[in-house]
Amino acid sequence: MRPATVSQPATSPPKVWLVGGGPGAWDLITVRGMNALKAADVIVADHLGPTAQLDKLCDVAAKEVIDASKLPYGRQMAQEKINGILVDNALAGKNVVRLKGGDPYVFGRGYEELQALADAGIACEVVPGVTSAISVPAAAGIPVTMRGINHSFTVLSGHLAPGHEMSLTDWDSLASSKGTLVIIMGVKNSGTIADALMAGGRNAATPAAVIQEGTLPEQKTFRCTLGSLGKTITDNGVKPPAVIVIGEVAGL
Repeated sequence: MRPATVSQPATSPPKVWLVGGGPGAWDLITVRGMNALKAADVIVADHLGPTAQLDKLCDVAAKEVIDASKLPYGRQMAQEKINGILVDNALAGKNVVRLKGGDPYVFGRGYEELQALADAGIACEVVPGVTSAISVPAAAGIPVTMRGINHSFTVLSGHLAPGHEMSLTDWDSLASSKGTLVIIMGVKNSGTIADALMAGGRNAATPAAVIQEGTLPEQKTFRCTLGSLGKTITDNGVKPPAVIVIGEVAGL
């Protein structure tokens, strides 16, 4: 007589999600992103997105939350260390959410993290997020496109100033375009950026706007022109995170 066998419950392999947390307000994360947070054992969080209000999205007390902030010109966790944290926790059998601000693939190094996980043989689900490049201007009443005004918009990083040896941005071409320019991570270099655009032919009277802490209760909007952009940011003590919009739509 064959001995009885005892069936073992099936165990699911650990899962990793790369989640875009949106521009700041906790309720602008996607439903899929929220569900990933609820399922996570470990949350590796940036300083942007809904990190200050995780308790509205999941049971934070039941999670391990790891601060992986990269503060502008301040404290930063090395990307290699972040990659290692993701890999090590997944290999330890934990469900992991890498929570990033905005969308993980818009200046978020998301694909680098996906590659690190893939190299370790770990599958990762990417959950797109609401990018601040479009949503923050919208929260300030500025559409990045408008029928009869423009047919394009360009999103660019202002982290490297025009003329920097590592910059990949063609500022002269952007200056001659008729589309909206949306600049993130550009507070520090705003004056130099404005100068480069004007040198390339953009009219100094072109409308511009700066939105600080977009979608949050602390949101502030400063309207100006391209020619006064740098002074506006300096005079108002604007600090990151802030989104800069340059183009006729900023004057609506």
